[in-house]
Amino acid sequence: MQNQFSNGEEIYIKEELDTAHNCADFIGDCPCIQKIFRLVQLVSGSDSTVLILGETGTGKELVARAVHNNSPRKGKLMIKVNCAALPANLIESELFGHERGSFTGAIERRIGKFELAGGGTIFLDEIGEMPLELQVKLLRVLQEKEIERLGGRTTIKVDIRIIAATNRDLEKEVSEGRFRSDLYYRLNIFPIPMPPLRERKEDIPLLASHFINKLAKKTGRKIEAVSNKVLHELIRYDWPGNVRELEHLIERSMLLTTGTTISHIDLPSPRPTSLSASPANVPLKTIDEIERDHILAMIKYCSGRASGPGGAAKLLQVNASTLNSRMKKLGINKKTYERVGASIFVPDAILKEIFY
Repeated sequence: MQNQFSNGEEIYIKEELDTAHNCADFIGDCPCIQKIFRLVQLVSGSDSTVLILGETGTGKELVARAVHNNSPRKGKLMIKVNCAALPANLIESELFGHERGSFTGAIERRIGKFELAGGGTIFLDEIGEMPLELQVKLLRVLQEKEIERLGGRTTIKVDIRIIAATNRDLEKEVSEGRFRSDLYYRLNIFPIPMPPLRERKEDIPLLASHFINKLAKKTGRKIEAVSNKVLHELIRYDWPGNVRELEHLIERSMLLTTGTTISHIDLPSPRPTSLSASPANVPLKTIDEIERDHILAMIKYCSGRASGPGGAAKLLQVNASTLNSRMKKLGINKKTYERVGASIFVPDAILKEIFY
């Protein structure tokens, strides 16, 4: 039988097959991730459209691959299309294909991603970036399971499952006229919301270990773990780039480490809050509350030491007795530790030093 794909298309298919078998596992033990696992198991066996929602770097593509790899279509391709990375004038040709001579530069027929994914799955990443004029055509694919190539005169039936993902609030996009409501409701059949890393910090030790093992094989470095100090720093950080940022920081730290344990990691400095931020998003606190939070943060940074060398008093540039007085006035005591101790990491052995 004559090969229907061009050399470029064959290379793309090979890359997709390689990726499908070598993608990182989606891991986690926290309740919110266990819920994701259950949702994946529930929807994988069907052909229902899945919409994965979440911030950049939370692992939306890994969930899409998990759905595909646990479905009856796992023997076929999962084709990924990043709607944000393609120019508006090319995305239609990429998705639907084109016939020779259909536009300037179309010197041969091109098979689109919907046809390449025949029998398998197409993953439309950053679906919120898709131009409005193409959203109509996508709606037709969802409803009728048929396409037309650019410049073509015939309708082509496609047997595909669609998984979409976005980091945008699609309901807001609909209300502001940037996303079609009928397409949104057609995509939102089975939504899977992805939690940001800051809401699943109990998974950070597991994720750090996973990335160390994975990257040790990739880089050839004999690194086995992170120190407790580094682990505490990882847990304190807010991770705006989520799991992807964690993986990249682990890789950079491994390249800079000479021993078998990562004992130092360069975390980005917190970004200053914009003065133009919406008042609705700015927490309102009294001066005492701000001072209390700052003292707790300093104690946390000093690993629970309030006075002495490396203590919070030295960093705050006040006498230990002055700090003790302020702590008592602001209600920083044993009960404070019991209430927020999980987030300030104060070892039991030095509680007396903190609370006197």
